[in-house]
Amino acid sequence: MSRWDGKTKGSLTGYKIFLFFINSLGLDFAYGLLRIVTFYYFLFAAKPKKALLDFYQNALHFPASVSKKLVRRNFFIFGQTLVDRAAFLLGKDKKFTLTFENEQYLIDIREGGRGGILLSAHLGNWETAGNLLKGRITPTINIVMLDAEVENIKKYMDMSTGGSRFKVIAIKNDLSHIISIRNALINNEFVAIHSDRYLEGAKFIEMDFLGKKAKFPYGPFIIASKFDAPVTFVFAAKNGTYSYHLSATLPITGKLKPEEIAALYVKELELKVKQYPEQWFNYFNFFS
Repeated sequence: MSRWDGKTKGSLTGYKIFLFFINSLGLDFAYGLLRIVTFYYFLFAAKPKKALLDFYQNALHFPASVSKKLVRRNFFIFGQTLVDRAAFLLGKDKKFTLTFENEQYLIDIREGGRGGILLSAHLGNWETAGNLLKGRITPTINIVMLDAEVENIKKYMDMSTGGSRFKVIAIKNDLSHIISIRNALINNEFVAIHSDRYLEGAKFIEMDFLGKKAKFPYGPFIIASKFDAPVTFVFAAKNGTYSYHLSATLPITGKLKPEEIAALYVKELELKVKQYPEQWFNYFNFFS
C-alpha cells in the first residue's frame, strides 16, 4: 500500500458545493449532506478503508465489526472537520466552543518571551481549534507545512473564504523555512508542526508505536531540539457537534536530543489515538 504523497485529496467541485451549502443552508444541512457523501466513500474508497481497518484491528486490536463502524465514523468526522474549517473562515465561528486542557502551559510559554514549538498530528482538527485558540493566547500562530495542495482548490478557498487565519511557513528544499521558524520564535510567536507523516525519501526516525515499528519525520524533532524555545505536544479533537477539546503537555524547556523528544511525542500520540480512535486521519499504511 502506498504511503502519503504530501498532497491534499479532494476536488474543486466538492469544495464549491460545500461552501455554497454552508453559506446558503447552514452547517446542519452540510453535515446532513456529509452523511451521504461519506457513506459513498465508505463503500468505494478501498485503499483508505483498508488502511484504517488494518490500523483498528492490528494496532488498536478492535474486533472486525467495531473496526468497520469506526471507519465509517472516521470518514464522517473527517468530513465534518473540513466543513468546520470552511465554516470558521466564512465567519460562522460563533457556533463553536472550545475546552482547553492545560491552557496555562501555553500562557506560560507566551510569557516566557522565547516563542514556542507546538508538535501535533493528523488527529482531530488542529486548525479550527487553533483558530478558536488564537485570540485567547496569541495573535500569531505559524504552521510549518508542505505547500502541496492542489493549486486551483487552494486559490478557490483563498478567494471564497479569505484563506487561513494562520501564517504558513512552507517547507522548502533550500531550507529557508528554518530561517522563518527562527524569526517567528524571536518574535515570541508559536510555531506548529505536524510530526506524524514523512514523505518517501525524507529522513525519518523509526519508533515503537502501538506495539509496531513506525516511521516518523525526523525534521520536526531536530527543529524542536535545536531552537532555544519551549516544546509542547498539542492535540485537538472534536468532542461534540460544534465543540472541540484542545490539550497541551507540560513544556519541554531543557535540551533534549531529537530521539528523546520523539519518544515523548509518540507516547502522548498513543494516548490520544486510544482516546479518539475515530479521529485518526492517516489514510495509508502507517507502519514500517
